[in-house]
Amino acid sequence: MADLKKHNTFCRICESLCGLEVTTQGNKVIEIKPDRDHVASQGFACPKGLKQHRLFDTPDRLKYPMKKEADGWKRIPWEQALKEIGSKVKTLIKENDPDAVAMYVGTAAGFGVLHPVFAQGFMTGLGSRSMFASATQDCSNKFSVSHQVYGFPFTQPFPDILNTGCLIIVGANPMVSKWSFLQVPNPSKHIKDIQNRGGKVIVIDPRKTETAKIASEHHYIRPNTDVFFYLSFLQEVIDRDGIDHQRVADYSKGYEELIQLAKEWPADKTEEVTGISKEILKDLVKTYLDSNGASLYSSTGVNMGTNGSLAFWIQECINFITGNLDKEGGTLVGRGVIDFPKFGAKNGLLMRPDRSRIGNFQSVNDAFPGGILADEILTPGEKQIKALFVTGGNPLITMANSNRLRKAFDKLELLVTLDILPTETASIGTYMLPCTTPLERPDLPFIFPLMLGLQTRPYLQATKPVVKPDAEQRDEASIYLDLAKTSGFPIFGSNVAQKFFEFLQWVNSLGKSKKYQRSIPQIFLLNLLLRITRQKGFRRLLNFKHGILRPAHTARDFLDKRMVTDDGLVNLSPSKFMEQARKLEDDFISEINNRNRFKLITRRAVTTHNSWTHNYEEFVQGSRHTNYLYMNSRDAVDLHLTDGDMVDVSTETATVRLPLRLDDDLGMKTVALPHGWGHQASGLSVAGKTKGVNVNILAADGPDKIEKVSGMVHLTGFNVDVKKSEGPQHPESWSGLKEDVWNS
Repeated sequence: MADLKKHNTFCRICESLCGLEVTTQGNKVIEIKPDRDHVASQGFACPKGLKQHRLFDTPDRLKYPMKKEADGWKRIPWEQALKEIGSKVKTLIKENDPDAVAMYVGTAAGFGVLHPVFAQGFMTGLGSRSMFASATQDCSNKFSVSHQVYGFPFTQPFPDILNTGCLIIVGANPMVSKWSFLQVPNPSKHIKDIQNRGGKVIVIDPRKTETAKIASEHHYIRPNTDVFFYLSFLQEVIDRDGIDHQRVADYSKGYEELIQLAKEWPADKTEEVTGISKEILKDLVKTYLDSNGASLYSSTGVNMGTNGSLAFWIQECINFITGNLDKEGGTLVGRGVIDFPKFGAKNGLLMRPDRSRIGNFQSVNDAFPGGILADEILTPGEKQIKALFVTGGNPLITMANSNRLRKAFDKLELLVTLDILPTETASIGTYMLPCTTPLERPDLPFIFPLMLGLQTRPYLQATKPVVKPDAEQRDEASIYLDLAKTSGFPIFGSNVAQKFFEFLQWVNSLGKSKKYQRSIPQIFLLNLLLRITRQKGFRRLLNFKHGILRPAHTARDFLDKRMVTDDGLVNLSPSKFMEQARKLEDDFISEINNRNRFKLITRRAVTTHNSWTHNYEEFVQGSRHTNYLYMNSRDAVDLHLTDGDMVDVSTETATVRLPLRLDDDLGMKTVALPHGWGHQASGLSVAGKTKGVNVNILAADGPDKIEKVSGMVHLTGFNVDVKKSEGPQHPESWSGLKEDVWNS
C-alpha cells in the first residue's frame, strides 16, 4: 500500500483561497484539513473546501473527450475532438464572421491564473468579440462603475477590515458567501475583531442573515431599493457637512452635480419604499461620520438589482467625499505584484469600446451581457452566433430565463463545454472536453489577489499539483492552445506566440506518457510571470508552504500616486450615470405601486456554491435534497399557507413549484429562493436526483430587461406572485412547471 503524504496547498473555490493540508495515498486524496499555520487563513476553511475531493472523485467525473452522436454520448480520442471542433470553427468563420463563434466564461475559470488568459487568447486569435461572462449576472456593475469613476474596471477599493471603526454591509452575507472581490478568510473572526476593539458592524439586508446575527446592528430594507437608501445616506452626509472639502477639491470633479442629485432624495421621502426610517438613517450616518475610519460595502444583493450600478456608484462617492477612501480604517486600493491598473489603462486592457449587435450595449471587461446571449443566437443577421464555447460555467442554471436560453442553445451548430463534470449546459451540447481540477494543477493566487492585492493581508503562495489526472483530463490553457492550432487561428492572434507555446508543449512532453503529452509547462509560465513582476521564483515560493506575507496595505497610497483617469481625478458624476439616474423617479413610483407585492431574493447555504456542489450526497441529504421558498410566518398566515405546503412562484416569465419553509428572519413581503438548483437534466448520479428548482427561470432576459449601464440582468429583488399549489404535488419537472401543467 502506498505511503501517506501530506501536501500544503490552497483552495480555489472562492476568493478566500484558504490554506489547506491535503493527505494523499498514491494518487488519491484521502483527507483535507485546514492549514493551521497559513499566513492568512490560520486554520480556517469551509465545508466545501474540505470536501472538494469528494466533489471531484465521483463516477460522474469527465475523463475523456465526449461527442454526442445519434445514439448518445460517445468517447472519442483527443485528436479527433480537437480536429473536428477546429474544423467546424474554421468553417463557421469562413461562412459567417469571427463573431459567429462565442464564448461564455464562468466563475470557476476566474480562480486560476492561466485558464482565463488562454481562453481570451483563443478568442483573440479567432478575431471574435463575442465574449460573455458570469460577471454580468453578479458583479459587472462594480467594474463599470470603477471604469467610469477611477479610470480602470479592476480598481476596486475595499474596506480596511483590520482597522475600521465602522463597517456598514449592504446586501452581502460574508459569513456564508465570504467577501466578494476581497480575500477575507474566516469572516466571523474579522467581524468580531472589529467589535472587540470598539468598532461597529451594521448590516442592511432584507433578511436577518448569518452575518447580521453577529453584527452590532441589523436593519431591514425592502429588496431592490438600495439606491434610494444610498442617495438618502448621501443627502444626510451633505446636510451634516460630513465632507472632506479639501480632498474633494484636490482629487475629484463633478461634486456639484452629485449633490444636486442627492437633494432630490431626502430620507423622509425614501423611507416609504426602503422601510428604513429617517431617524434610523440619521443614526447610521452619525455613526459612520463619528467613526475614526468607516466604510460602506455591498455585494450581490445590491449588484443584481435593477439599479446595481447607480447604488454602487453612490456608495463609492460617499466613501470618497467623507475622506474615507485611501484612509486607514476606511477603504483602500491594494497593490498587486505590478501596478495592474496603470498597465491596463495604458494598454486599453479590459476596456474595449465594443458594442453588442443586440441592444447596442458597451462591453464591460471586454464581455457582453449574458442577458442578450439568447437574442444573439436567435436573431438572424450578420454576426449571428452559431457556435459557443462554455468554459468553467453552467449558463443553463446560472443565467436569467434559462428556459429560453435552452431553446437558443438548441439552435447552435456547435456547443463545446470544458468542465470537470457533465452539466445541464453540456447535456444539450455537441462536445464535452474533460478538464483538470484545482488539485491537479499548479497555481498562484488568481488575478485579484495577485495583480490587485485584494487581500486583507497581502501575501503570495505557490502550489504544485497534489495529484495527477487519473485519465485524459487536460488543463484548459493547453486545450485552448490546441484548439487554436486546429482552428487555424494562432493563440492571441500571434503566430510567434503559437509556435512558442507549441515548442514549450513539446519540450514538456519529453519523457512523459502519451496521456500527458499535450500539456503546456504551467510551472514554467507561472515562474515566468513571477520573474517578470520581480517576485520570488515559483520553486522558491514553494519553500514557503504556508504562504509568505507581502508588504501591508498603506493609506494615502492611491489618490496621489495611482489614479489612472485621464486627468488624475475621481469622477463623481459620470455622464452615463447621471443620465441613468433620470429614471429613478419612475422606479420610485413603481416601488410605491408595488409595495404590497412579494419581492424575491436569493440566499445560499454554506454547503452550496453556485450550481456545482450538489453532486455530493452529504451536502444534499435529508431535507437538503431540494431548495425551498422561505417566507415570514405572518405573510404565510395571510395566504393561508403552512410550513411544508407546495407553492407556485410566478413572474411574467415562468412559474416554479416547490415546498414552503417559514423563516421569521425574513422581512415582511420578502421571500427567498436559493439559486444554483435544477439539476434534473444533468445526468449527474447525485445532483440529478435532487428536486430543487432553478430560480433563474423566473428572471427575464433580453435587451429591454437589462440594466443599461453595465448590462446586468435583474436576478434579485423582483416582484413575484405566490400561491398554494393546486396542481400535482410532484410534477414531472421540478426545474419549472410544464406548460401543460400550469397553463391548463
